[in-house]
Amino acid sequence: MPKRKEDLRTMSDTNQKLAALRGAMSAVNADACLIPSSDPHLSEYLPAHWRARSHFSGFTGSAGTLVVGREKSALWTDGRYFIQAERQLRGSEIELMRMAQKGVPTVSAWLADLLQDGQTLALDGMVTAESTVRELRRAFGGKQVKILDADLAGPCWEGRPAVPATQCYVHEVCYAGLSAAEKLAAVRGELKKQNATALLVTRLDSAAWLTNLRAADIDYNPFALCFVFVTQSAAWLFIDASRLPGEALAMLRENGIEVRGYGEIRSWLAGYTGSETVLADAGSISHALWSELEKNPAFTIREGAEPIQALKGVKNPTEIENLKNSHRKDGVAMVRFQMQLEARMAAGERVTECDIAAMLRNVRFVQPACVGESFDTIAAYGPNAAMMHYSAQPATCAVLAPRGFLLVDSGAQYLDGTTDITRTYALGELTEEEKRWYTLVLKSHIDIARAVFMEGCTGGNLDILARSAVWQHGIDYRCGTGHGVGFLGGVHEGPQSLRTTNNVVFKPGMTVTDEPGIYEEGKVGIRIENELLCVKKMETEYGVFLGFEPFTYCPIDTTPVLVEMLTADELEWLNSYHALVLETLKPLLKPDEVEWLAAKCAPLG
Repeated sequence: MPKRKEDLRTMSDTNQKLAALRGAMSAVNADACLIPSSDPHLSEYLPAHWRARSHFSGFTGSAGTLVVGREKSALWTDGRYFIQAERQLRGSEIELMRMAQKGVPTVSAWLADLLQDGQTLALDGMVTAESTVRELRRAFGGKQVKILDADLAGPCWEGRPAVPATQCYVHEVCYAGLSAAEKLAAVRGELKKQNATALLVTRLDSAAWLTNLRAADIDYNPFALCFVFVTQSAAWLFIDASRLPGEALAMLRENGIEVRGYGEIRSWLAGYTGSETVLADAGSISHALWSELEKNPAFTIREGAEPIQALKGVKNPTEIENLKNSHRKDGVAMVRFQMQLEARMAAGERVTECDIAAMLRNVRFVQPACVGESFDTIAAYGPNAAMMHYSAQPATCAVLAPRGFLLVDSGAQYLDGTTDITRTYALGELTEEEKRWYTLVLKSHIDIARAVFMEGCTGGNLDILARSAVWQHGIDYRCGTGHGVGFLGGVHEGPQSLRTTNNVVFKPGMTVTDEPGIYEEGKVGIRIENELLCVKKMETEYGVFLGFEPFTYCPIDTTPVLVEMLTADELEWLNSYHALVLETLKPLLKPDEVEWLAAKCAPLG
């Protein structure tokens, strides 16, 4: 099949950018260049200024690593993006490496095979994790491969976006539940437990939680670019002071936090003259900042997990009540969205995937305390939904038809919480196979939602519960089952998750998404997602047993369900959940909306 003009143009642009990058490599005698999807805070979602991997490869997914050698290049990404990456890399010289698939080498193994004694690998130490550099050195083994800390992407990136610097605001204690001083005290207590006296905070979600400051430096993530250094007696926030209004400066002073410039972090660490044992996680600190800690004799590094992730992973009582409130508002918005969608489809209007995101914004942004979306809405019709993180574009988005499935994954940021919800809607006629797949996904979803498990179980232990229903039919999904969600924070936060590799023990107060799916390339994508709160269920002579409570309030489409495939317990859970949705949202809806919702929540069986 002939290549389209836009494919040829993209191929040409990508290869020209790679040629420019190779020119920069030659200037410093580098034989390969590593470009991760990262920024100085090792974030998942990046400001445009640091989307170098996307710029040089043409692949726009949120996760991936590009390696460029003198003669060849390759890009690694995970199962969420295999289909998208194949499309976006088509025609370029870049080889797609499907991570975790049989016969596919890791980044470090590929580089170890490529590079020989005396050769040089260039990478930007400010955006590369210390753990990544260690992995590379292990892979190189006895080879004398030099790792050069150099930002080669920047100088040959024409039109590179500026570093963002949006205005900050205070996240009030009535929402957060704890003051910054109280959070600092909790962190210091954790440091003492680990025989440490100091902590370098580089993660933006951790810094936001600790300081009770928010901004809009990253699309959909209400964070400010900053670092925090905490000792047992002081705390410094590294951020441009011009971004802080008077009330934010006053709050920081009252809570014992001193402000320094964002760009001062490296020189400040290099010049520190105290004596500190710094708790540090090689996976959450950049190679460049880790090197500053290592070089300064004032610091002794004690390796261990950054404690803020665990602290904020367990929501406090105020946060839990606020989360339920924000999800009630989000439920109202979802009801109004679905009613509008059904009305437009019934009237024969032309509705595209791109229209879905606009419709959701219209009903969400009028809700009290809504400050924006929590991620770019995924509205995927038919086979497009097989790409887990599909992004509809105006020039190519699909037009909805009265048949098949529409998958809608969306969420919002509220002052009182962050939401993330997926529903898959039947727009009309379905095949028996599609109904069977949908019912299997629902069974998987219910298996997590109604799980009761002993205290001490991890996300890895629980992940298998969701997969059991689809495994019995020889089906799997190449992603985790669920993730933690922030509180006016990142839509993907930890440390807990439902994933085979996650070893974090679930505790009451943790929240997690429940979102199994089935993705058949060229056919369909189906996902059902709620947010769940981990709660104590009972205590017996055998120990403490935990479980989950849903706090996403939105009907699940029951029209595709093959009721005969559900067990009595699964059917009871579904009907009980819909009774909860109706009871929760009814006081917030208009009479016609209540009537519509009652029909959607009608018991099955």
